[in-house]
Amino acid sequence: MKLNPHLSVAFQGDCEEAFKLYARCLEGAITFMLTWGQSPMAADVPAEWGAKIFHATLKIGEALMTGADSPPGQYHRPQGFSIVLQMDDAAAAERVFRTLAENGNIEMPLQETFWASRFAALTDRFGIPWTINCERPADASLT
Repeated sequence: MKLNPHLSVAFQGDCEEAFKLYARCLEGAITFMLTWGQSPMAADVPAEWGAKIFHATLKIGEALMTGADSPPGQYHRPQGFSIVLQMDDAAAAERVFRTLAENGNIEMPLQETFWASRFAALTDRFGIPWTINCERPADASLT
């Protein structure tokens, strides 16, 4: 079993831009992208919505993240969750943080904590909440 986030009503017409940023930032690959106009649901949205994303799949390592642009009038601001990036490389955590934080809202800046070499919480410019956690290497003296 795998658990993969699906951001179904999380985008207001900027899903393609978001997924391209996530692919670059998280070193992933967009493996599928279908517009509303290409979908069997094309008649359910205004014609100007045809180029917006009906479904996108982003593969990051072994994980998948899917998402879509909400049809007009059906958008809901994401809340009550965050996508947690569990990382083991502090330099990569810093790079990812800088990219996701650009034009976003930083709730907790990337910093060292008692449990992590780097930890941060932010909401990106698309309104998606993220947590970055880069745990400290295991201390050999504790084993």
